[in-house]
Amino acid sequence: MKQYFLATGIIALMALAACNNQQDATATDYNNYAAQRAASFATVKLTADLASLTEKEKQMLPLLIQAADIMNELYWQQCYGDNKDSLLNSITDAATKKFVEMNYGPWDKLNSDTPFVAGFGEKPHGAAFYPADMTKAELDSSSLPDKHGQYSIVRRDANGKLYTIPYHIAFKPALEKAAALLKQAAALAEDPGLKKHLEIRANALTTDNYNASDATWLDMKNNTLDIVIGAIENYEDGLYNARNAYEAYVLIKDKEWSSRLAKFAAMLPELQQGIPVEAKYKTEKPGTSSDLNAYNVVYYAGQCNSGGKTIAVNLPNDEELQKTKGTRRLQLKNTMQAKFDNIMLPIAKAFIDPSQLAQVQFDAFFANVMFHEVAHGLGIKNTINGKGTVRAALQEQSSWLEEAKADILGLYMVTKLVEKGELPGPIENYYTTFMAGIIRSVRFGAGEAHGKANMLAFNFFEEKGAFAKNTEGYYTVNFEKFRQAMNELSSLILTLQGNGDKAATEKLQQEKAILKPALKKDLDQLRQKGIPVDVVFEQGTTVLGL
Repeated sequence: MKQYFLATGIIALMALAACNNQQDATATDYNNYAAQRAASFATVKLTADLASLTEKEKQMLPLLIQAADIMNELYWQQCYGDNKDSLLNSITDAATKKFVEMNYGPWDKLNSDTPFVAGFGEKPHGAAFYPADMTKAELDSSSLPDKHGQYSIVRRDANGKLYTIPYHIAFKPALEKAAALLKQAAALAEDPGLKKHLEIRANALTTDNYNASDATWLDMKNNTLDIVIGAIENYEDGLYNARNAYEAYVLIKDKEWSSRLAKFAAMLPELQQGIPVEAKYKTEKPGTSSDLNAYNVVYYAGQCNSGGKTIAVNLPNDEELQKTKGTRRLQLKNTMQAKFDNIMLPIAKAFIDPSQLAQVQFDAFFANVMFHEVAHGLGIKNTINGKGTVRAALQEQSSWLEEAKADILGLYMVTKLVEKGELPGPIENYYTTFMAGIIRSVRFGAGEAHGKANMLAFNFFEEKGAFAKNTEGYYTVNFEKFRQAMNELSSLILTLQGNGDKAATEKLQQEKAILKPALKKDLDQLRQKGIPVDVVFEQGTTVLGL
């Protein structure tokens, strides 16, 4: 039954891909596709040991989860619109409805936003942040003061003229409810830093003024419970990477693992100077007050819960705050372990040469992911030629290139720390695990920033001979060439960012951040073997036993 189910799903996938016009696909094609894709996610119970929590902290958890859950509804409105119920009520096929809920809409986030519900075509690049018929030229030529604002949506008035609505007005009732829940949790908080942060973050939700609460979040040091909540990441805005989407994580600190990570932030300035790029691209000084901590997540909501589930967080995103106060890097240990067990190891067994398979290890995976997040703080935030910030200069090309930078500079950091004896070797473990991780992550698809970043790494490393596929179909890593390719790609990315060269970045994306036929064939094998694409959670107070 399972083999047939997967096979019909693959046929449906091919049928959808072959259709030049979405109307050519039948309802059965769509339903089979959705069923196959929904089944390709491993279901994981999102739990954590609550024994270390005080009674008041256990009382806080349901309040934080309720506040987080509100971000689900807000994210639906941002990426699809306010007619979610109409969409779901129109779908009779259970698997299709489930997959719509997983993607917060009728587009497959981990397959280049392929539409999988009859009647839907290409996903609007601006999601629901902008009118569907609006062009970039129209908005660019307008005089709206916050036309590229992080916290507003763009709409048309009765005369067709564009105007903006701040989030705190557009979503006022929901945000006020979430803020009230945060304040209730704050009243129970025993840690002074957490108490202060929850109160100020509640105000941020209802005003769109996040900087003060980002600062209090950075100041927290001794809290066991944590929550990341608000309009945070800009991936959903495919037009400009400007507008932020709502999401939330509810977290419990793993204090034992966190203690192992505390020393690395102080090493950032030294590591910055060693980056393999011209000196003019590494003159900025990274903040050293950044925290590295490990957490177990007990609830995901909104953007981070759609498509590929986030396994590490590096916040806040504000460049000025990063320079003055640093960032916090949260390694989401239980989700990371779930992905390693359910996805990474099966992929490695399928594609990594048996002689190198033992080098694929969880500790190496954890380190690679951790230093990806740390590496967001390295490199360059402002162009060297007066074009402003890298983010402003590269616009919609900025997010995927920043993720590519973090991938490659994270690997550079691991290399240097192993050489210094700060991380246990051998480096071959990290390189081989990184290779398996690339294959895992390219399945995120070309429609997603992390997927583009990993396709760039795969194609670039392959061209440089960093790995090769043998006659038995296994990839073998050439460790010396792997290191050389790492250095060359680091230099290329930082040069593009420092120059603010949007045209060259777009050209790189079109030529290198793509899924080539040979790799697509390998990914098809993963589907045939039933290896999960990602995980989906059973989560909430009942799962936690509260």
